[in-house]
Amino acid sequence: MKCTCAPGRASTQAQRPSGDRAGLSARAPGPAPACACAESRGGGRVARAPGSGRLRAPRAAGPPSAMPGMVLFGRRWAIASDDLVFPGVFELLLRVLWWVGILMLYLMHRGKLDCPGGVLLSSYLIVLLVLLAIIIGTVSAIVCVSMKGTICNPGPRKSMSKLLYVRLALFLPEMVWASLGAAWIADGIQCDRTVGNGIIATVVVSWLIIASTVLTILIVFDPLGGKAAPGAPLGPQPLDSRESSQLLSGLRTAATGVWETRVRLLCCCIGRDDHTRVAFSSTAELFSTYFSDTDLVPSDIAAGLALLHQQQDHARSPPEPTEVVTHSPGPFQEADLDAELENCHHYMQFAAAAYGWPLYVYRNPFTGLCRVGGDCCRCRTTDYDLVGGDQLNCHFSSILQTTGLQHRDFIHISFHDKVYELPFLVALDHRKESVVVAIRGTMSLQDILTDLSAESEPLDIECEAQDCWAHKGISQAARYVYRRLVNDGILSQAFSIAPEYRLVVVGHSLGAGAAALLALMLKSPYPQVRCYAFSPPRGLLSKSLYEYSKTFIVSLVLGKDVIPRLSVTNLEDLKRRILRVIAHCNKPKYKILLRGCWYELFGGSPEDLPTELDGGDLTQPLLGEHSLLVHGSPAYSFSSESPLESPTKYPPLYPPGRIIHLEEEGTSGRSSFVPTRMMGVLGQWCRTSGYH
Repeated sequence: MKCTCAPGRASTQAQRPSGDRAGLSARAPGPAPACACAESRGGGRVARAPGSGRLRAPRAAGPPSAMPGMVLFGRRWAIASDDLVFPGVFELLLRVLWWVGILMLYLMHRGKLDCPGGVLLSSYLIVLLVLLAIIIGTVSAIVCVSMKGTICNPGPRKSMSKLLYVRLALFLPEMVWASLGAAWIADGIQCDRTVGNGIIATVVVSWLIIASTVLTILIVFDPLGGKAAPGAPLGPQPLDSRESSQLLSGLRTAATGVWETRVRLLCCCIGRDDHTRVAFSSTAELFSTYFSDTDLVPSDIAAGLALLHQQQDHARSPPEPTEVVTHSPGPFQEADLDAELENCHHYMQFAAAAYGWPLYVYRNPFTGLCRVGGDCCRCRTTDYDLVGGDQLNCHFSSILQTTGLQHRDFIHISFHDKVYELPFLVALDHRKESVVVAIRGTMSLQDILTDLSAESEPLDIECEAQDCWAHKGISQAARYVYRRLVNDGILSQAFSIAPEYRLVVVGHSLGAGAAALLALMLKSPYPQVRCYAFSPPRGLLSKSLYEYSKTFIVSLVLGKDVIPRLSVTNLEDLKRRILRVIAHCNKPKYKILLRGCWYELFGGSPEDLPTELDGGDLTQPLLGEHSLLVHGSPAYSFSSESPLESPTKYPPLYPPGRIIHLEEEGTSGRSSFVPTRMMGVLGQWCRTSGYH
């Protein structure tokens, strides 16, 4: 392996046998040179960007370097050599049963093969038994080899590529023999019917296995696994060379295009307007960038997540917090914690009502359909303005049931749902003397695309805050609601009816983020605006906007709900933790996945973690954490920066306003959060662990 190193750091690299993760790279702590290591595919340089978005810089000629993806037929695949245990065991079980069945068929009915054509059928069964025995032996060897080593110790699996070539080569005689068997049966050979049916069954099973293998190859195929630098010169190249930069730029564009195609296929039922195309591009760029500086296969990520879950459960619980951590000072604080909790309990009804009848039926599984169904087909004259999605009044009936308001209390209801355009309602709340704007959360593919448009964009609002940045997709959705409220005169109509009321904006999940940004936009024309955001996404506002929003926005978070902790920077931290736990894993991947599935389904004690992270005498893995990173790519920096940490596109973002954190007493806190659960917890007045 050839490496070019910059001064100032120390690096150790040694050659290991070829295969997946076939190299060795160990980094000592402290300064070390930034090295670019060579990789060869038939004497030329290979630079790849697999379908998961990983980018690799051009390498000079030399032995293969350490990477998880297997190399077969001169290209990399989205599968590792230790991923073949479970599919291999399944095929092995099927082949053994098949072999036993054919052997019994032959032994029990060989005396009935003295019919015309019986010699052909007898020969077919004998050859098939021999062929199956060879395949069973090969698959057994693949399973045994795949069980060896660990994620970062592929040395014991160095023979896997040769075994796979043998296994794939055996498909040719199997296909030929299955075709001959089908042809002989089609010729109408008249022998015992049981033997004929057995031959037909063997032919069908042969083609089913062949078809499943082809499907598996399509699934693990990496569209960019064989990307090469055409005509690239041999020998080490500087990482900042012009050719390398151009090649990496092209690979990054290609990876984004692959992900965009996948997103389009997944969301094929969504229209193709301008907003949708922009959302497709944003989502594809996020996915292709996330693991651009790593070299992991999907099963590595699954194993890392399983290990992290057990590690978190194994960690000591933090000390019990005081009931109220702190109160935000300032002249604009309107009420104490109890009053804010009571307001949250009240306005959560509106945030839940914005979801319409699906959530209402979910919350009331036995009586919901009866209550809503009676009003679905009833024609009524109302004063509210209904826009899209509720021709049979089902949504409106559930809204009435949830909020307890009257028909005349609603100013506007919209169930129009597109990318960057969220459903919302406007109602008069006479109990709190407020005009309530409730925005619906994630409930469709369009909403998911809005969530995944995670890059930042400037937020043009009138305030003294500097560096006003916000989540792009949620910001676009808030602008849409703002235009509807202001330009269409919806708020003017509401305040013409109740001029003394104040404006309150609420929402849950995606709707909570949009509600917070909408409150920021409405702060100037409506200085008394208040916002109650239930489970808002963490990656929403820049730090200056977060500080500014504390005076009029309250965020409510329940337990271990993931949404208020979800941001690009937190995902980046999760990636680093996955890399670390994988690099220090001392168990085979199949054991990690089996234990992880058992732990998720049935629980258990996380004491016996298959890692050495907390041990005093840490055994250095053959491939360290940084060996799973793409050292040759300009996207990777030895200062631990990442493409997702770009200050222009993905700056650190924060949740809105003051935060109230609720923990339900007597539960593990592992259940997921939905609006109905939040309403139940608020009704029980659970312990408050934070208010800041």
